Amino acid sequence: MSTRAVILWAIPWFLVTMLVERLLYRHPWMSRRGRGYLSRDTLCSLAMGIGNVMGGLVFKSLSFGLLLWVYRYRVFDIPNVWWAWPLLILAEDHAYYWFHRAHHEVRFFWAAHVNHHSSRYYNLSTALRQSWTTPLTGPLFWVPLALIGFRPDMIVVAKVVSLLYQYWIHTELIGRLGPLEWILNTPSHHRVHHARNPQYLDKNYGGIFIIFDRAYGTFTPEIEPVDYGLTKNLTTYNPVKVAFHEWAAMAYDLRRAPWRDKLARVFRSPAWLASRQARSEPASTAPPVG
Repeated sequence: MSTRAVILWAIPWFLVTMLVERLLYRHPWMSRRGRGYLSRDTLCSLAMGIGNVMGGLVFKSLSFGLLLWVYRYRVFDIPNVWWAWPLLILAEDHAYYWFHRAHHEVRFFWAAHVNHHSSRYYNLSTALRQSWTTPLTGPLFWVPLALIGFRPDMIVVAKVVSLLYQYWIHTELIGRLGPLEWILNTPSHHRVHHARNPQYLDKNYGGIFIIFDRAYGTFTPEIEPVDYGLTKNLTTYNPVKVAFHEWAAMAYDLRRAPWRDKLARVFRSPAWLASRQARSEPASTAPPVG
């Protein structure tokens, strides 16, 4: 079965589990555990997911071609045997960590990823609020796996495993999971990642595992209640605006910035830009999105 077929088979599961989660929020005890669903927000997330799948049909072949080309220059030959898969899953998660971290800490990449964080709700539909442009900005982060010697088709499978794993951690209905919290990325850890609370910003980048966050100093546990969304939340549910608002804001800033600052407006961190604007510029340098 192809990875595309796996995703297509997963769609009914996504829809059923979202319906179950939404129904659970009707119970008074469950409703106290989170904000639940807002129909307009959910429809926006679903539209973003459909756009991501459609874009993937165009760009995934280019990404796979890049892996095939790099694989020609591999250092080792890692066969498709049982012991290669645990190594690959771990290596893929390490690649995902740096992909994810870069897409938070470099504005150019953040423009592609920000839409995933734009919802003020945290439920299973939020997992489907996927970028329309990371199929273009992301492939280079997995190139080292092919260079090491993992087969491109195996890398693609590992990426799908990671993507499917991360679906279920987008929920407020599951609390902490005991000792698993030390190793795995869990709903609790990922709630922190989706927070706009200052102490939670840019934390918990892991996909399947949390061990790389612990190793690289980007781990923070869930302590106080989470406020979801962006530091400057959007007021729109239009998926096109959600998908491209930061690209538009970056282009706007780039046109206005002096020459000495142009590269910084693209490649410095969003936190740097926010700090600079707070010190010396108006509160917003781009037209509001709404």
